[in-house]
Amino acid sequence: MLLPAAAAAAAAARAASHLIPVSPTRRISSLKVPWKRDPVLDAAITRDRRFRQASRLVREVLLSPGRRLLYRYLTKRRERVKLPVRVPTFLRRYPTLISVSPPSSPVASPSPQLLAFLDFASRLYERHAPLLASRLAKLLMISSTRALPVTKIAAAKRDFGLPDDFLASLVPRYPELFRLVGDPGPDASGNAFLELVAWDDRLAKSVIELKADKEADVVGIRPRPNFTVKMPRGFYLKKEMREWVRDWLELAYVSPYADAFNLDPASPEAEKRTIGVLHEVLSLTVERRMAVPIVGKFCEEYRLPNAFANAFTRHPGIFYVSLKGGIKTAVLREAYDEKGELVDRDPMLELKERFVAVMEEGHKKYLEDLNRMREALQKEREVAGCEGLKVAVETEDQLEEEEEHSGASEEDDDTVHKRSRRQ
Repeated sequence: MLLPAAAAAAAAARAASHLIPVSPTRRISSLKVPWKRDPVLDAAITRDRRFRQASRLVREVLLSPGRRLLYRYLTKRRERVKLPVRVPTFLRRYPTLISVSPPSSPVASPSPQLLAFLDFASRLYERHAPLLASRLAKLLMISSTRALPVTKIAAAKRDFGLPDDFLASLVPRYPELFRLVGDPGPDASGNAFLELVAWDDRLAKSVIELKADKEADVVGIRPRPNFTVKMPRGFYLKKEMREWVRDWLELAYVSPYADAFNLDPASPEAEKRTIGVLHEVLSLTVERRMAVPIVGKFCEEYRLPNAFANAFTRHPGIFYVSLKGGIKTAVLREAYDEKGELVDRDPMLELKERFVAVMEEGHKKYLEDLNRMREALQKEREVAGCEGLKVAVETEDQLEEEEEHSGASEEDDDTVHKRSRRQ
């Protein structure tokens, strides 16, 4: 004879056997979304190919003692700066970047145009120091410890528009916000931390929350903060995933600045918080995009899951992951229009545009010289044809070399990396 408790359990088991089985809540890690290439956003990254190459090469000179580097040393750093052509060829194509002194021991140093750009950059950093300080403070406020290793900030400083010497030129100006602990060393590679001195509620609002506040000022009713989902053209989620995303969007927004210690790491709420952090971090960058490995450096402080990169592809309506340039780059989809242009311009974007203008000035001169060389060769060929003379081989070889390298530099980074791996 069954005891009362056992009888009740048996009855419950018989009743349950007649119920329709319900699928358990799926684990976040089991949700799979296929990656689909976005040519428009890929093109936005590809357009920066020359800028990235040139800035890396210029940095080699600017970080040298006295901003002077023996030319022979610079020419050996092609692989290090990931140039698709030889360093001398690249400098011929962009002569307004680096000046090279005459033999016998030539030295590379900033050109007059580059020096003018550096002066402009110094003034721009000064003008936007309050913006950069608040941006840096926000990065610290997202951290669970309200602090970040200096090495990690330095690795991402250009993404956030911070100056190279931010520890000397920016941090000391705001003692009410920042405290430097430890010795960062001459190149910010030491064991040092940047700590937040005081919490500022005015800064503890994400871009999404500020957008809701702005809409409330316009219509008088504050909408619930949530992500903007902008699915790419021709991209469709399976029904099961669509339903999951719909239910997930209905969850309350979790601010990246809120305490999230009590969240179950495997819960949809934790996913909401993770996406909120990633969205905010990308929103704080100058171009609303960032290399995924750089984002990964902040996993510990931002309490991101080890497989955080999968969150980018799980939400294709919020993010896009580009594979251009031989590295994964996470892009905030809502920040770009149909042409791949930024919707809202960050003030620090002017720095990049001025640098590109310096590049284009030199490249225009290079193309003009190349065209004159081509015309001179054509005339020489005509004279040679009429008088039976031999065309100057040196001029012809030089032009062919320039045109060959000009074509090589048009290759995208993917092609260069693939060829280098084969070699």
